[in-house]
Amino acid sequence: MLKPFDIPGMLGIIRQALEAGRFMRSPVDMDGSPGKTTREAIVGRSRPMQEVYKAIGRVSSTEATVLIRGESGTGKELVARAVYSHSLRAGKPFQVINCVAIPENLLESELFGYEKGAFTGAAHRRVGKIEQANGGTVFLDEIGDMPFGIQSKILRLLQEKSIERLGGRETIPVDVRIIAATNRDLETALQQSRFREDLYYRLKVVTIALPPLRDRPDDIPLLAEYFIARYAAELDMDNPGITQEAVAVLAATGGREMSASWPTPSRKP
Repeated sequence: MLKPFDIPGMLGIIRQALEAGRFMRSPVDMDGSPGKTTREAIVGRSRPMQEVYKAIGRVSSTEATVLIRGESGTGKELVARAVYSHSLRAGKPFQVINCVAIPENLLESELFGYEKGAFTGAAHRRVGKIEQANGGTVFLDEIGDMPFGIQSKILRLLQEKSIERLGGRETIPVDVRIIAATNRDLETALQQSRFREDLYYRLKVVTIALPPLRDRPDDIPLLAEYFIARYAAELDMDNPGITQEAVAVLAATGGREMSASWPTPSRKP
């Protein structure tokens, strides 16, 4: 940051740095154990989740671009972080960019940065998140909602490993791995000319499809136990456990009744 700087802007940069540091220091647990209370865990031992774990293991040590697909709430960011934390770029920058949360008129400058005088209010040069992540990984969340005009610049990044800041003429080489995620039907978006076909094929070098909970009801007891343990630890209270009847209700809601073999906990809520 350049002096003089404003306090809100400085605090915003500090928050971003702390969040990025937390992502880099906190590997995602993938052993499916419900007894752990870490906030960064992928919980599940069902066959669909075993396939997800295998896919993460296969792709993590490569430099391949990854496209993570799944409904909202299936854990796409956790999977992206798991790929990152087990990759050759672990410990290097990891930038998360939500393509929906940032207004369209700000997204381009947030991604690529800008030069002084690029637009009204651009009083100094700003380095974008992609350039900040040089040597590391960029996670483009909800890429299916990325504006069509910016998609071409992401395509250039993937093809040429370079970017240009907004208002600049200099080509800046960057070495980043791209992981993208979406809950959109990209094939329909292609037909409606809302998503670039060339970018689509560049992104889906490796695709990891995340199953919704209704397709893995066997994981419901594990998830219930995990969240109870996690929030009990956060609230500094004893784990109250969960009754067999409560688990059966949750499982029925998820698609089927629980097996009678589920053990009754020693303590009941």
